[in-house]
Amino acid sequence: MPSVFVLLWSTGFIGAKYGLPYAEPFTFLFYRLITVSFLLYLILQIMGQSFPTDKQLIGHVAVSGLLVHAGYLGGVFAAIKIGMPSGLAALIVGLQPLLTAVAASFFLREIITRLQWIGLFLGLLGVAFVLSERFTPNTAHFDITAIFWATLALFSISLGTVYHKRFCTGMELISGTLIQYLAATVVLGAIAFTTETMVVTWNLSFILALAWLVLGLSLGAISLLMLLIKQGAAARVASLFYLVPPVTALEAFILFDEKLGVFALCGMALTVIGVALVVVKKRPL
Repeated sequence: MPSVFVLLWSTGFIGAKYGLPYAEPFTFLFYRLITVSFLLYLILQIMGQSFPTDKQLIGHVAVSGLLVHAGYLGGVFAAIKIGMPSGLAALIVGLQPLLTAVAASFFLREIITRLQWIGLFLGLLGVAFVLSERFTPNTAHFDITAIFWATLALFSISLGTVYHKRFCTGMELISGTLIQYLAATVVLGAIAFTTETMVVTWNLSFILALAWLVLGLSLGAISLLMLLIKQGAAARVASLFYLVPPVTALEAFILFDEKLGVFALCGMALTVIGVALVVVKKRPL
């Protein structure tokens, strides 16, 4: 399940690269989230399930959805659309496992061992190595507000992971995910309607990108993330995000013939070692 999650999540950057030229970021996300909300509602009806009646749980799930979907996705898409290189955006968001580990130790009382801290830092170093080859002298010029959006994404996904582990593990997967998406759809839709033109160039590239982000990411990867958070420690789950940039780099190498040199390969090895140190539980002697 972790391997499938990493593979699916990594394709989100590829889908964004294909789709963003044809729609503004919040408009793109609005169409994505309203589509997946409709599909989840149909699934809920076919399975004969109903919404939860616990208003407190519904509120917590909605907050989790705003953090994980509206804050994270909106921040990443806006930063890239404004002009931040996708590699730099990924590097900023790549701080998430460290930030999540700190938050989990404070709010969830999770015990992070010295070996796991070493693994978290090795993973971050590996991500930096992988992404370093994507930077050129021209990639440093972008609107400064892009940093705000990327930082918003970082804090949203980090706090959202901890918040979901603390308050939302009792939710039903389908109905709970639907509540998350509905909350995010309302917020992102309001931003799109008030700040963007809502104009979309409906062509095959955009439709395929939208379809994959709905099916592969919003239905597949997010469902796996919710299950992983429910079953494991927040810091261990967050460390899997370190594997996303290396896998994305491999996909970009295959699909777009992007550079993948020795530095990146060394970074991939460091990342795998770092994640292994975090997720592998110590066996009793």
